[in-house]
This record gives sequence, C-alpha cells and structure tokens, in this order.
Amino acid sequence: MRPSPLFLGLLAVTAAGAALTLLESGAARIGGTVLFVLGGWATSLCLHEFGHAYVAFRGGDHSVVHKGYLSLDIRRYTDPVLSIVLPLVLLAFGGIPLPGGAVWINHHALRDKRVESMVSLAGPLTNLALGGLLIGAVVLFSPTGALAHALSYLAMVQIIAFVLNVLPVPGLDGWGAIEPWTSPQAQAFGAKARPWAPLVLFAVLIGLPSVGSLFFDLAFSVFELLGGDRYAAALGQSNFLFWR
Repeated sequence: MRPSPLFLGLLAVTAAGAALTLLESGAARIGGTVLFVLGGWATSLCLHEFGHAYVAFRGGDHSVVHKGYLSLDIRRYTDPVLSIVLPLVLLAFGGIPLPGGAVWINHHALRDKRVESMVSLAGPLTNLALGGLLIGAVVLFSPTGALAHALSYLAMVQIIAFVLNVLPVPGLDGWGAIEPWTSPQAQAFGAKARPWAPLVLFAVLIGLPSVGSLFFDLAFSVFELLGGDRYAAALGQSNFLFWR
C-alpha cells in the first residue's frame, strides 16, 4: 500500500506545474499548465487503476498485492507505451482522454457478481471523484488566472474520462459492470468484441460529429452539474494546446 517513488514524482511534477502557472511570465503559465495537466492526468491513470485493484483486493482477489497494483507504480499498469504514453500523447494533441492502463483481476477469486461490478465501476468513479475535487478546489479557494483555468480543464478531462468509461461498450468499464449479469451469449460476444469495440467507438465519436457532439454535451452537462466553469476550462485547454 506504500506509494511508489514514481507516483510521488508524478505528484511533484503536477505541483511544480501548478506553481509555474502563478508566475507572471506567459511562457511559465503555458509551461505550467502543460506540466500540471499531463502530470495530473498520469496521476489520475494510476489512481484509476488503483481503484480497480483496491476494490478487487477487498472483494477477495489478493493477487493484486503481488502484482504491485496497490503500489501506484505507473509501470505496473500493463504496457507503459500503449497504456500510459499513448493516452498522454493523444491528450496533448487535443484528443479524447483514452482509458489508460489496465489491471488483470482474478474474477474467480471475487466473492460475487456485485463485487465484480464494483471492481469495474471503481476506476471511472475515481475519475468522477477527482473531477469533483478539482472543481471544489476552484470553488472553495478561488484561485485566479492560469491556475484556475488549468484546474478547471483537468477537471473537465476527468469528467470526460468518467463518461467515456461508463459507456456499456466491451473493453470499457461500463461493460465490465454489467457483464456479470448478462447471458453467456452476451459475455461471449463481449469477449470477442473487447479488442476492437473501443476503437469503433472512438472512430464514431470522431467521424460522426453529431454523435460526438451528443457525447461531449453529456460530459459538459455533468461537469457543469458538479459546479465546473466551462469557460474557465476552455481557457485552460487553450493554454494547454498553446500551439493551436
């Protein structure tokens, strides 16, 4: 349960980015926003997977300890390039915040179907909680300028990740939550569709503007329902994607 030095390093990078946004220099504000958002997103990827693993541990799968999933070590969450670097690169270029790593759970060790559903939901609910905390920080502490914008944008990214992950699509956590309660035929279909279904979803969201608009409208509605400032988030995104 002791956090790894790499996770603490990510927290330090995130904090350094927040500090830079407070400086008067425009370059420092932009650089700070980039560091804060990328560091914060990488940190949230670790916490997302930790959420899955911790609930699985409490639900009966103690193998997650030996796999290192409770250490918050970013290297433990599958392939570092595909699961961590690729989502960070896509986020940096303004793409959808892809689900990051993955933890391999021994579902046979879990007590019941309810626990299996809770294990799947723990990850996206972590994103929702982080988004709420970031929004709360803006509302309670009233930071000004680039820091408020960076906090709002990272909060919005967390909410988008939450809405994306709870969709009932094979390969995403939303499907994992309902899969234990479906028929054997549906589970077999989900197992076959898991590798390619998320890719189809992303292609639809990007290639069909009307569908993408509905998705982002839903995410923005949740963001604003929690008290988020959409305009501040847009300013934070502008600083983050400074070259656009």
